[in-house]
This record gives sequence, C-alpha cells and structure tokens, in this order.
Amino acid sequence: MMKEIATRYIILLLFLELCACNKILDEKSDKKLVVPATLTDLQSILDNAQRNIFSDPSAGEVSTDDYYLLDKDYKALTIDADRRLYSWESDYVFEEKSNSWSYGYASIYGANTVLEGLNKLDREAVGAALYDDIKGRALYLRAKTMLQLAALFVPAFEAETASKEMGLPIRMSTDFNIPTARSSVLATYTMIVDDLSQAAELLSIIPKQMTRPSKPAALGLLARTYLWMGQYDKAEAAANACLQLFSTLLDYNQVNASASYPFAQFNAETIVFSVIGMPSILSPDIAKISLALYDEYHEGDLRKELFFKRNMDGSVSFRGSYTGNQTPFGGVSTNEIMLIKAETMVRNGKYMAGMEVLQALLSKRWKTGYSDSALNQVKTPDDALDLVLKERRKELLMRGLRWMDVKRLNREGKNISMRRFIDGKEYVLSPNDKRYALAIPEDIITFTGIQQNPR
Repeated sequence: MMKEIATRYIILLLFLELCACNKILDEKSDKKLVVPATLTDLQSILDNAQRNIFSDPSAGEVSTDDYYLLDKDYKALTIDADRRLYSWESDYVFEEKSNSWSYGYASIYGANTVLEGLNKLDREAVGAALYDDIKGRALYLRAKTMLQLAALFVPAFEAETASKEMGLPIRMSTDFNIPTARSSVLATYTMIVDDLSQAAELLSIIPKQMTRPSKPAALGLLARTYLWMGQYDKAEAAANACLQLFSTLLDYNQVNASASYPFAQFNAETIVFSVIGMPSILSPDIAKISLALYDEYHEGDLRKELFFKRNMDGSVSFRGSYTGNQTPFGGVSTNEIMLIKAETMVRNGKYMAGMEVLQALLSKRWKTGYSDSALNQVKTPDDALDLVLKERRKELLMRGLRWMDVKRLNREGKNISMRRFIDGKEYVLSPNDKRYALAIPEDIITFTGIQQNPR
C-alpha cells in the first residue's frame, strides 16, 4: 500500500513539474542527460524564475482583513476555491494540483535535488566559492518555502505546545519511497532555522542578482522566523546582524508619486526579490483596501499617497508594491527588518531604543517638516509595542505577512478578530480559530494519506 501511495505521489509531483513551471533543464534527445551533473545544471534548477521567484504563496494574503470585495466582485469570481478562502471556509479552499502546497513542495523537491547533486561533486575540484553559493541558495529556498507553508498550514508557534501540534511533512530527500508524514510544529521550525543558519554561513554578502539570496537575506529571513516563534532575543540578534550588512532605506520624499506604481522593481530597500503569485481576487481592480486601515495614515504620511489610489466610487486600491507593478512583493527588505528590530527591542526591555529604530524608519516615510505625533505619546513599554505593531501593519501591507501576524499575536492574547460582509451576511474569524491553519488540499490528503488539519 505504501509503495502504491509513493508511486501515485511521484506521478503527481512530476505532473506538477510539467504543468506549473519551466523545465529544469532544456530537453535533450537522450533522457539520461537531463540528470543534473554540473554546477551549471544545479544552478539552473535554482534559477527557475516561475517556480522560485514569482510564485510565493498568496493564500495568506487572500485570507487577511486588509482588503474587502464588493458583493458584485465576489459573485463574479470564477474560482470557487478563492470564494471559499475569502470567506474562511473549513475545506476545499484550494484548487486541485494548482495550489500553494503543491507548488511549495515542488520547490522543496528542487532544492533537495540540488543538495543531493552537490553531494556527488568534489567541492574543491568544481570551485569552492560557487559550490558554497549554490548550496546556500538551495538551503535558503528550502527554508523560505517551508516557512511560507508553515504560515499557512500549521498553528502559530507556541513553546508549550510546539512539540505536540502538527507541523509540515519534512522532506530532506528526493526519494519518494520515504513515507510522507507530518512532523511537529517544533520540528518544522527547527528545520527552517537550521537551513537558514547554514545558508547565512555559505552565502556572500552581495548577491550577483537581486533575485538570488545573500547573507543579509538569510539573516533577515531568520529574524522573521524567530519573530514568528516568539524567540525575541534571537530575532533581535538576527535583525541586527542583517542590518549591519544591509541597511539602505528609501526616502519616500524622493519617490515619484505621479507614477502608476511609485516603487521601482529592485529598489534600494530590497534585500532579496520575490513575488507573490497574484490570483484575480487580489487584483487592484477588485480588492479594496479597508477604509479603517486607510484612515490610519495621517496628514504628512507619504505612504497614504504612495501606497494607495482613490477610485471613482470612493474606494481605495493598493499600488505600493515593491515589485514595480500590481503584483505583491514577497521578498525581504530593510523596512521589514527594522520593524522586527524595533519590535524585539521593545519586547526585550529596551523600548526607548526600539522607538529610536522606529523613528529612524518613519523619518523616511513622512513629508519633510512633518512627524508622527504618536511617537511623542509613548510613555510605557505597552505603548511602544502597540505603536510598533500598528506601524508594522501600515508599512508591510500586502506583503504576505499579515496572516501570520494575526496568528502569532492572538497566541499572545491580542484578541484580533477578522470580519467580512458578503451579501448581507457577516463572517467572523475569531482569535485562535482552527481555520488559521488552512485546510491542506484534499487531493494531497488523498495521495499521501497524511492527516488533515483539525477543523
């Protein structure tokens, strides 16, 4: 039975490879030649742009409360899974085969292919520097993908329960005969931390391309991981290490507000570039920004002008992506890492120093001569934490981060509920609801036999 499941699973992934991405290597008449055997071959797997750069998962962003749909647009959606995801249904929130889980594990399979290929090569003979760079990139890709999947499919990390709650299947090999089984949340995050720590040791400080990870990128993603785990001392250390290597900030006073999309692709704040695959439900023509959130940007705050577009009907659309177009940015950037540093300093008993970090960021976000009066009203550590979390939401809008932020903050007792109104009916997602761990696609459950998330 297990052999049958493994066979069906390999057929599924091979089908996804053919349908969802560019071929790893060019087709050759002799099929034996497609086995990756050189550093160039292995590098080609990592450079698969469609799979590894332009397909970060969107399900978390679709599920957040930063936007809403008009009833007419909700009813006009052509994909039923998008409607179900938007209204927080308990099941069938993904299409078969073409979904975040399948694409994610295909990327992990590619990373494992590279790592196994490297093990067959002599590091010194093929060139140690390039060998290490490729290994670091593969480890980063595997960790990034696992972290993105963890944000969607597993509960928020909680030290007391992490060893007991279900995490992700951990695939460290391309061998499909190894049974697929879910690990714990603790094991999932331990793998991510280990991969990123190794990647940070191997990668260079300056990448050859912005789409390739670097040492600062690995440290930045490690800071994000520790933040999500609630390990704030380690998150602060990783954020500091990242910013010591890369700390460039855009001055929003110098950004052209008249452009359709004000922020250039590969702008100066980008540490590593990737794109969230955008379903039609997130199109600026459909997704309207919450007006309550929009009103949080006050006079003098340049983000209100640069991030948003006022529509003829009075609604607001988002245009502030760091991709240079309407697709959401999924990479790592300086502003995120500064906000991690500010938050963790506050949580680690250094709230005034954390406010100085926040002030350094906001000084580049407000019109010259204006400032955020809220900074002057911070009197206690609780005030400081409330402010940095508020600014985190405002600064990192449409980055694929809000879903996990709500999950982790509710585990700490922030009591955030999300609401939708669809055709006169209110839908509520209460704090710590089981649906925060999205339903694993039903076809994956059928093929692998792994346990579904509790509903």
